[in-house]
Amino acid sequence: MRFSADALLFDSDDTIVSMRLVARGAWRQWAESYGMTIQEVMSRVPVHGRPASAIIADLMPADQVAEAVQRLEGAEVADALAGNVAPVPGAVELITSLPADRWAVVTSGARRVAEARLAQLGIHPKVLITVDDTTHHKPHPEPFLLAAERLGVDPSRCVVVEDAPAGLAAGRAAGMATIALTTTHAPEELEADAAVKDLTAVSAHVLQDGHLEITAG
Repeated sequence: MRFSADALLFDSDDTIVSMRLVARGAWRQWAESYGMTIQEVMSRVPVHGRPASAIIADLMPADQVAEAVQRLEGAEVADALAGNVAPVPGAVELITSLPADRWAVVTSGARRVAEARLAQLGIHPKVLITVDDTTHHKPHPEPFLLAAERLGVDPSRCVVVEDAPAGLAAGRAAGMATIALTTTHAPEELEADAAVKDLTAVSAHVLQDGHLEITAG
């Protein structure tokens, strides 16, 4: 499928950064520090696509949430700096093919965690929207609308690339076209304009008129 657009807005986890190496180790360390197992955490609360603070708020007493979030973020940053980061196939190649003002990263994660992970892949977004920048989080459209604003692009001229239903819903609510990656969910669970296995199936180039032509599939 082809899209005419002016910017691509990428989620981070399992869209750019493969979480197979990253998330389990940090979450396991965090869970064990509070006397839980990673299996207990994953079975008790919905995890994917949610801010860590929301997940932890479902697991911990309210007066312990802030400290617990800081502890998890510290473990995630340390994990990234240790080199436990790998890209989703095609992510680095696609992003480095784009002009810096034509893409952004929009994540439900914390800024210091996102920056640490992306930097390990040599990716340094001009625009990075994190949980620290918004009042409302995915599936609310605010994160993607803020990214479009900071890029100076009309939201209707943006294409969102996401792996999670909440992120795709946020993109649709922002009036943007959507490309789903099936890195974490089956295709039938993802409502999008196009669905691909990973970013090796997505390409983009700047046309003579200055617009992007994006191909997915």
